[in-house]
Amino acid sequence: MCKEFGPPESLVLEEVDDPQPGPGQVVVDVAACAVNFPDVLMIQDLYQFKPPLPFSPGAEVAGTVSALGDGVDNVTVGDRVLASPGWGGLAEKVVVAAKSVIPIPDSIDFVHASSFLYAYGTSHYALKDRAHLQPGESLVVLGAAGGVGLSAVELGAVMGANVIAAASSDEKLELCREHGASMTINYETEDLKTRIRELTGGAGADVVYDAVGGKYSEPALRSTAWDGRFLVIGFTAGIPKIPLNLTLLKSCSIVGVFWGAFVGREPERNQANVAELLSWWQAGKLHPHVSRTYPLERASEAIRELADRRAKGKVVVTI
Repeated sequence: MCKEFGPPESLVLEEVDDPQPGPGQVVVDVAACAVNFPDVLMIQDLYQFKPPLPFSPGAEVAGTVSALGDGVDNVTVGDRVLASPGWGGLAEKVVVAAKSVIPIPDSIDFVHASSFLYAYGTSHYALKDRAHLQPGESLVVLGAAGGVGLSAVELGAVMGANVIAAASSDEKLELCREHGASMTINYETEDLKTRIRELTGGAGADVVYDAVGGKYSEPALRSTAWDGRFLVIGFTAGIPKIPLNLTLLKSCSIVGVFWGAFVGREPERNQANVAELLSWWQAGKLHPHVSRTYPLERASEAIRELADRRAKGKVVVTI
């Protein structure tokens, strides 16, 4: 529970009443809850969504449906599902809208199911619907070893792009190569702008996927190709200020990516995207990477791992 805004260590574990489903809602008995960077921001009152105190963080879960509200006919008690409640997932039970739950086959375990939708949903929407990534194009992924970054590396490779993974250590870059990156940049020891130009033969990147922000955004934007697309995903290193003349000089685009809003505004398109993602996963084209799991009583440590940018792939809390 977040009872007052602060760092992960301010979270407390306590008993509360079981949630009850309202009309159109279901209760999910949570088996696993993936943590994401918005959890880090939300508990500090730094995120665009501001749930009232007290609340439990945790945006994506997998588990078993245990109760149905009135009017629910798309799932039944006992169904294995994944869902994105937005918050509330770091708990034994969570209430979610029935229309938002996605059944999962028995072949997919709860830990990896919980880590799938947020990262791959964001990256799929970014690359397919916002960047219109084409086979043979060059894709640079900043923060490539993180949860969303690694999913972008995998999806870029599946979609036929030449993927350049950029991260802060050689260990992280090795993981990126295992997940489909054909080239890598260590932006702690190499000049990001120069290396992007070199690895693209001087042409620049067709698409930049920026999940980091901070000091890395501007050199990456300067390294985009003519008619390039710069995807704004997140700001783990801070929100940058960008000289807009750069977009004029390259006739390139800065493109916002807000997957959560897309889910709410265009549910049918999102459902089609999720179906495509699940088919790729079951076909063995995608391999969600969970680097570490924590029990619920150590959930604050899981969030701290993200806050300190130490996570590789996804970190999951098991209940």
